[in-house]
Amino acid sequence: MQQHPFQTHLDRAAALEAVDPQRMWTPDDGALPSLYLSHGAPPTFEDAAWMAQLHTWARSLPKPRAILIVSAHWESAPLSISSTVAGTELVYDFGGFHPMYYRMRYDTPPAGELAQLVVSVLPDGEEVHEHRGRGLDHGAWVPLKVMYPDADVPVLQLSLPTSDATELLALGRRLRALREHGVLVIGSGFMTHGLPFLTREMFTGNVVPGWSADFDAWAADALARGDVEELAAFATRAPGMPYSHPTVEHFTPLFVTLGAATEPEAPVTTAIEGYAMGLSKRSFQAA
Repeated sequence: MQQHPFQTHLDRAAALEAVDPQRMWTPDDGALPSLYLSHGAPPTFEDAAWMAQLHTWARSLPKPRAILIVSAHWESAPLSISSTVAGTELVYDFGGFHPMYYRMRYDTPPAGELAQLVVSVLPDGEEVHEHRGRGLDHGAWVPLKVMYPDADVPVLQLSLPTSDATELLALGRRLRALREHGVLVIGSGFMTHGLPFLTREMFTGNVVPGWSADFDAWAADALARGDVEELAAFATRAPGMPYSHPTVEHFTPLFVTLGAATEPEAPVTTAIEGYAMGLSKRSFQAA
């Protein structure tokens, strides 16, 4: 029987770590970048090339002391965090996939110290509710399981409290100081996410719909120019709308990423580009 692509990925990651251990972040490294990544559902674990890209990207950075991730799949206000308790059950917020994916675990260390750090950078009086029974959803654990397969970094998920770009940029700015403590701040979405408009040919072949390609090219240009104002007006200015984002929660984590950057209007560094099932998986880091 042929080995599952994810097991092959785990074997290669372990072999690489054995001969070239990833260096841990130290204060001498300065602030970590903030990331925007296009995550996937379980099919990511079957895409060897995509897994290699995610893992290579993670290893190009010092291993963070902790990870704070905002996912498209947890829209909740007021601001909330996932459980700080190690071993909290994951959220399997998808359907129709092989039973193995509902048995996967990602048991990261306790995140109480990270929670205290997050609260410390928020304005005085702003309450952050911890959902003690809520683990990471697939927008967090699927990509992180590929990037850091040993699950040895504390992780907290922060809710997405609004779809307003200005407010999310402000939230990112408040989180900026975390990067200087070795915390990797991640916005997790998908650069285009028009699932209702995909045809069978797009799912099974290499057909990229025009609306997806046009939106991706527009976003790539705006990111290369550091044009945050243009990006914030995506709903009315971006070609391919509303097909690329019939709902906006897979794009808006990008503004947390940019807000957390030292210079939100500086050009970003693209780590991954291309398409999966016709959707743009463009992902980047901001310094």
